[in-house]
Amino acid sequence: AMAAAFAAIVYFWQGRQTSLEFVAGYVVELSLSVNNLFVFLVIFNYFAVPDELQHRVLFWGILGALILRGIFIGAGVELIQRFHWLLFVFGALLIYSGIRVFLSGGHQVNPSSNPIVKALRRLIPVTTDYRGGRFFVRNPQDNGRLYATPLLVVLLVIETTDVLFAVDSIPAVLAITLKAFIVYTSNVFAILGLRSMYFAVSGLIKVFRFLHYGLAVILILVGVKMILGDYFEIPIGVTLGTVALVLLISIGISVAYPAKDDGGNTGKRDNSSEL
Repeated sequence: AMAAAFAAIVYFWQGRQTSLEFVAGYVVELSLSVNNLFVFLVIFNYFAVPDELQHRVLFWGILGALILRGIFIGAGVELIQRFHWLLFVFGALLIYSGIRVFLSGGHQVNPSSNPIVKALRRLIPVTTDYRGGRFFVRNPQDNGRLYATPLLVVLLVIETTDVLFAVDSIPAVLAITLKAFIVYTSNVFAILGLRSMYFAVSGLIKVFRFLHYGLAVILILVGVKMILGDYFEIPIGVTLGTVALVLLISIGISVAYPAKDDGGNTGKRDNSSEL
């Protein structure tokens, strides 16, 4: 609702074309961010983060993501405006990322091998258990020495993972528009929506087992658009419609062909034993 209201403001402020660019950027960013939800589940399960602490991690994680993405977007727009040929580099990167996601079954994450986490453990001791919502505590049994908590480790893993995803998502939005304000605001609304979406659908996202194929196709199509943008004018409406169609198809196939469990069932509950 907030994104729709902002799109309406942009429509009356900057015109129809800019408003469509915002909507297309928002949809692309939100679509690619869905992959983050799978990774968040892996990270939270790996570190056994209590449900009541997940809100805190996502709050600070999203705040950090907004700052980092603002820096990346500003740098990306400036570089493309100075070196136009970088459009072809970013386009090729998106196509490569799409093929990688398609073949690998989505982005993989191994929290234990995160270099930032390894560096943290060398710099400061980490407690073995969570201490409420605190990221740092003093250990009275160690002369009041400062300790990090596992919650800080989780936050660092979330942040570094988002940086990796930004390598794909930011160039994808830059393929739609080079207006830094539109690129950043579309990222802001998508990231803010991601936090609320996580708690709404975290129990359902595993159902969409073919979604990563749709995201891979979106990355490839946007990469092609970025490379061919100087030669063929593709209307924003066509881009937006194509992204939405690919998403709907991948979700529809996931619903039509749900994953089977170890017993060969499709995951639907069998009530015959209760009759």
